[in-house]
Amino acid sequence: MARMILGQAADATSETTIYTVPSGKMATVSSLTICNRGLTEISFRISCSVAGASTSTKDYLYYDLPVSGRDTFIATIGATLAATDVIRVFASAAGLSFNAFGDESDVGD
Repeated sequence: MARMILGQAADATSETTIYTVPSGKMATVSSLTICNRGLTEISFRISCSVAGASTSTKDYLYYDLPVSGRDTFIATIGATLAATDVIRVFASAAGLSFNAFGDESDVGD
């Protein structure tokens, strides 16, 4: 497995997919960072949906969690995702950067 950036997004003021596990792979998401580049508080949402399904209420890992201006929130996740599972993000205003870190491997490794 290679440790890597799985996905990134900035200014995701509409629900944005930052990572979809490729077909034939599985992924372990080790952490997500949310950096507020501005001066004012901004809230965010992170969801994880099975097999690319639309986001539903059960999928949220974080919902409207605020990040102060010039601050970074780091979520240690450690979740294993299957092929086609999706991580999506949303910010209440422009100014947040999202980064997902982890490992990908072939199914069966």
